[in-house]
Amino acid sequence: MNDSLQVLDQIRLNFSEEGIFILNITLAFIMFGVALGIKIKNFKDVFLEPKLPIIGFVSQFFVLPAITFITVLALSWFISPTMAMGMILVAACPGGNVSNFMTALAKGNAALSVSLTAIATIAAIVFTPLNFDIYGGLYNKFLSNSTNQLLQPLDINPNKMFEAVFILLGIPLVLGMLFNHFFPKTTSKIDKPIRIASIVVFFGIVGVMLSNNFTNFMAYIKFIFLIVLAHNIIALLSGNLFARIWKIRGANRRAITIETGIQNSGLALALLFNPKIFPVELNNGGMAFIAAWWGVWHIISGLAIAGIWSLREPKVKS
Repeated sequence: MNDSLQVLDQIRLNFSEEGIFILNITLAFIMFGVALGIKIKNFKDVFLEPKLPIIGFVSQFFVLPAITFITVLALSWFISPTMAMGMILVAACPGGNVSNFMTALAKGNAALSVSLTAIATIAAIVFTPLNFDIYGGLYNKFLSNSTNQLLQPLDINPNKMFEAVFILLGIPLVLGMLFNHFFPKTTSKIDKPIRIASIVVFFGIVGVMLSNNFTNFMAYIKFIFLIVLAHNIIALLSGNLFARIWKIRGANRRAITIETGIQNSGLALALLFNPKIFPVELNNGGMAFIAAWWGVWHIISGLAIAGIWSLREPKVKS
């Protein structure tokens, strides 16, 4: 492991209870905004034409976490244990809240993107805790058999994580879809403003978190930047290559690529600062810095890729 990164495993981030509460409310607000764009029709489409959604779902919740686990093992000589666990946690989360917009900008299949967002958000209630429990547990076992050791045992209760994910994702999703169903005219007016506002507020929360820990963040940003950059590239490539393996082309491949490569790091942050899941005495600086920078970087990379793809039409539509 890079000796200078060992310090990250000793950092307990300075984030107040009020800040944690606001972060949770913000995430719920974001997911409510996402749900405003989801209709029952999206779920019907999944059942009528299941092949593409299934491939996208497998890419997001099976392929990406597995490849991330292999990556953190390969990089164990360089990254700190909490950075590795942060990468595993981010990979276990569903797609980001801006993936639908980016897919549309990239001239991908926006309808498929929305359907994937719908099923991924619901599936995350089970698969986010499950994947983190499986791969986090395997990584801890790997560390126990190596010279690298977590400074504190990371024994996370998957039931508590399931409960938190259900509250943060499930409830806002149901409320947003119900609001969309019963108040379609109002939804059409507030959908876009809510999405924009939620992104701005989320960036503000991340900015406050990083500013409160500015010295530590600036000391390690060069390492965090490289790790998140590599992880994001791996996520995008895994989605694209998995779609290629199944001979998915054109607009559909673009949608699956973006859905796999844009992660809901806000959920990762909200889980990290939940004392029922990650005890307050746990030093999780590496995990939090990875998740926070993911929240910034995937917007940049996603817009860049979408901008490039927007310049040319998909060769085929399917």
